[in-house]
Amino acid sequence: MKDFWVWWDKTRGTLVLALRSLWVNKLRAFLSVLGIIIGVAAVISMTAFGEGSMQDALEDIKRQGATNVIVNSLKPPDDGSSQRRSFIANYGLTYRDYDQFLLIESVVRSVPMRIIAPQEIRRLDRMQQGRVIGTTQDYDKVNQIELAIGRFLIDSDNDQDEGDSRSMRNVCVLGSNVAEMLFPFEKPVGQTVVLNKHQFIVVGVLKDRMALTSSSGLQEDYNNDVYIPLRTCRARFGETVFIRQSGARGGEKVELHQVTLTVEDTDKVLDAGAAIEDMLSTSHLRKDWAVTVPLARLKEAERARDRYLQLLAFIAGISLFVGGIGIMNIMLATVTERTREIGIRRALGAKRKDITFQFLIEAITQTSLGGAIGVLVGFGGVYLIAWASQFFWGVHVPFLFSRRPVLISAGASIAVGIFFGLYPAMKASRLDPIEALRHE
Repeated sequence: MKDFWVWWDKTRGTLVLALRSLWVNKLRAFLSVLGIIIGVAAVISMTAFGEGSMQDALEDIKRQGATNVIVNSLKPPDDGSSQRRSFIANYGLTYRDYDQFLLIESVVRSVPMRIIAPQEIRRLDRMQQGRVIGTTQDYDKVNQIELAIGRFLIDSDNDQDEGDSRSMRNVCVLGSNVAEMLFPFEKPVGQTVVLNKHQFIVVGVLKDRMALTSSSGLQEDYNNDVYIPLRTCRARFGETVFIRQSGARGGEKVELHQVTLTVEDTDKVLDAGAAIEDMLSTSHLRKDWAVTVPLARLKEAERARDRYLQLLAFIAGISLFVGGIGIMNIMLATVTERTREIGIRRALGAKRKDITFQFLIEAITQTSLGGAIGVLVGFGGVYLIAWASQFFWGVHVPFLFSRRPVLISAGASIAVGIFFGLYPAMKASRLDPIEALRHE
């Protein structure tokens, strides 16, 4: 125990001496650790912005469901010969395909979708352009949506006699933006909107939903959507939708635009996706479909994040190495300047290990302080850039702080101090006391 306190007193005295020496030469000490400060601040800020962006991408994929398989209709390139015969494009998923998907044993839930866009949604003299989506009651479970008021579609909305228009349930659920535009001063639930000349009763309104990236790479804004029962959509809008654009008239016949299948276990998701691709390759003569497995995209995004962090670690290593060279250069100059001080300490009984320890502590103190300042500068810089981007340009810059970069930066700063301070410290300890005392 006594030896410990002796060691502690000596360490504390050496640390005080090191801090005093740095304080006497404040500007030189600051310039010597400037490379460490810049390197650590760059690592902290780049990691925060990088992880923030990656986290947004990962959350985007997770919202699509790690146990989901998404199958989309894909319009193939125009065939000139077929276009001359007919101006109606017939492609995509069919109800027969949907029935085949349900035969996969691992599938526990399925959500078919038919999308009619663009479509006018009217309420008295107000009108909003949006998408009409025919779907089933499981849509809200698969997509984890939240209701602001009312309810979503239920089983009875799709339970109707096929072909009997009198049994069609003309009910709808509005996206948040549609509800705000059509019902600015009243509650939408219980009111009616007009879709394709038919009156639909509003039974629910969704909360604001974040846009997601579709399998085609486009951002989908769900707040302008209106959801109606799939069978009602099929009866009210028909199988063929005609589109007029720039004086041209054409039509599309697509039975289902998207089918989302939920698999019971993540271990079976990739196999289910492969089975669906085999089914569609056999039953479709053209590649008018696309299969997206969010789990595969999630794993790839996580691998990309790991590669990105490794790249940052490499860049940080270069920055800290350059800063360490500056520390070594200053420490060598300090040893030359303080040769007489070293000689006096040796003459008064200081051992070589005491001199080594003194200069090593000075180097570690410099790099540690530089690392701490760099962390503070990095945090402040991230907040400043994010605030300035939002305030001046209205751009949201995502960022995410984590402990790992801070711990790595702190550990690397200490390691740089030890590695680049050891040689100057050993050089100082090997000075001959007599020659050192003669030094002017």
